[in-house]
Amino acid sequence: MATDTPDSPPEAEASFETLLAELESIVGRLESGELSLEEGLAAFERGMALSRRTESILEAVDARIEVLMKGEGEARTVPFEDGR
Repeated sequence: MATDTPDSPPEAEASFETLLAELESIVGRLESGELSLEEGLAAFERGMALSRRTESILEAVDARIEVLMKGEGEARTVPFEDGR
């Protein structure tokens, strides 16, 4: 069920956006209800792996932001505002 092709980067090298797009695709396929039990289980397993990888990336980004926001010896947490 793996969606890796010769042209797609390995999961460890794939960008967050690529991983998220694949995860969204898997969710859509699961929600469609058109997968067999085995296909659904394989898709769910792949989705969980992608979820863990994207969460790990976000945690690393959060840690980098906290380091960048350190001021005068103490870290301050600043909420992210995306301007929407």
